[in-house]
Amino acid sequence: MSPSAPEGSLAWRRTPFRIPLLRIELRIPNWGEGIFKSLTFLFALSIPILIFVVGLEMALSSRLSLAQFGWRFLVTSTWDPVFGKFGALPFIYGTLVSSFLALLFALPLSLGTAIYLSEMAPHGIRGPLANLVELLAAIPSVIYGLWGILVLAPLMRQYVQPFLKATLGFLPFFQGPAYGVGMLTAGVILSVMIVPFIASVSREVLLAVPQSQREAALALGATRWEMIRTAVLPYGKGGIVGGIMLGLGRALGETMAVTMVIGNRPDIALSLFAPGYTMASVIANEFTEATGNLYLSALVEIGLVLFLLTIVVNALARLLVWRVTSGPKGGIRE
Repeated sequence: MSPSAPEGSLAWRRTPFRIPLLRIELRIPNWGEGIFKSLTFLFALSIPILIFVVGLEMALSSRLSLAQFGWRFLVTSTWDPVFGKFGALPFIYGTLVSSFLALLFALPLSLGTAIYLSEMAPHGIRGPLANLVELLAAIPSVIYGLWGILVLAPLMRQYVQPFLKATLGFLPFFQGPAYGVGMLTAGVILSVMIVPFIASVSREVLLAVPQSQREAALALGATRWEMIRTAVLPYGKGGIVGGIMLGLGRALGETMAVTMVIGNRPDIALSLFAPGYTMASVIANEFTEATGNLYLSALVEIGLVLFLLTIVVNALARLLVWRVTSGPKGGIRE
């Protein structure tokens, strides 16, 4: 090659010399992800295991009562620890009646609160009011019980029960002496306690209704109330019923507040003024006094019945809420 050759000739054309880079990939097993997945699986599995263990232990502890009374335990009204005769019917009756009264009183207030917070309230006060409603659930039940003894029971004895007896005394539900404490007072206390549960769940369900449902009703000339009644409430009725059942589950298992105002007498009476008993309150009152094995086994069997009833009610409620809130999310508004 001549150094005098022209620069553009083939002899002076420079070809770059490239050395390929060696890429070495080391695949290191990601042990952390597998460990984390296994731990979270164990945490999730521990919940049903715990529920099963609790139910199994209660079933084993109540086997003496189950063997001696069988299904008659649920339909017998005699509760006599001295002679060893036990029946849970008065406590089942008291639990169901007090919970029904709680739903009867709490349902209009809860739904009205939920509708106002989700549809009617100005945006500036929706959040603070919703937080105040949810704060009611944080108040300990013994505080509700003290309020019931010191404030509600005298009010019921002096004003409410005499008024109901004077106006509706021809009905068997409003007859008898006005003690102040009793089934009606317990229902009022429970209604106050379950309002935040029903109102909060119902509000979330109404917020999950797609905005197109509202716009379609308004476009057809509906008023705001007609829009709520015909478009919003029917769409979220499954979730609202689920919230109501969640409140029912809360009312079924409440102990301290009910124990302090229900009167604690194992009787079945039509009068709402009469004292009563619930499954939770009889366990709280008499568990420490149970001296015999059969007595203790009967109390544990009452707890087993309450446990199964609460599990079924809450499972149905969660299912109904899930059916609504798992739908389209585009309608959620704040």
